Amino acid sequence: MEDGTATIAAALEQVAPRLRRLRDQRGTTLTELAAATGISRSTLSRLETGQRRPSLELLLPLSQVYRVPLDDLVGAPDVADPRIRLRPRRLKGHTVIPLSRHPAAAQAWKIVIPTSKTTPEPRVHEGHGWLYVLSGRMRLVLGDEDVVLEQGEVVEFDTATPHWFGSTGEDVAEVLSLYGRPGERMRRFAVPAAAGGASAARKSR
Repeated sequence: MEDGTATIAAALEQVAPRLRRLRDQRGTTLTELAAATGISRSTLSRLETGQRRPSLELLLPLSQVYRVPLDDLVGAPDVADPRIRLRPRRLKGHTVIPLSRHPAAAQAWKIVIPTSKTTPEPRVHEGHGWLYVLSGRMRLVLGDEDVVLEQGEVVEFDTATPHWFGSTGEDVAEVLSLYGRPGERMRRFAVPAAAGGASAARKSR
């Protein structure tokens, strides 16, 4: 029993530096993290300095905002199991399945778009987006453009451009989404745009 208690205590001691390292890697301030999680800035600060004991109610929203498994925050031991257990979650009406686990790399998701998501809600943020339609048809609003992407089509764009993607209202769509943060470079497989083209998006089959 004593060995088990010591192991748990040692694991909890590593939570604080993991949280600080993860926030540094994401380039997020405590103020921004507090707004995203609903946890006060002072509580987050105490968590990162080890002055506040981590609990499930504190770690769960952090794992959701950082898009990493809860096990990564508490340092659960690795087991000899090659299977990857994907944990789908709901985000703005979509079913989102994270496909990447490395916070410093480009982020990848499989997104299932229900037929109910037809009202555009454009947003902007820094970075670069890439969408590939796995099945169904998807509507994309990008700046002044409003297009429908078919199965097998791909689009890439600057996420600083107002953008939204959702359902055409006809059927469920499954989409592979990649997102790169500012300064990251992704290998592009889309056909280069014609010289002088003003479109912010490139689409190809």
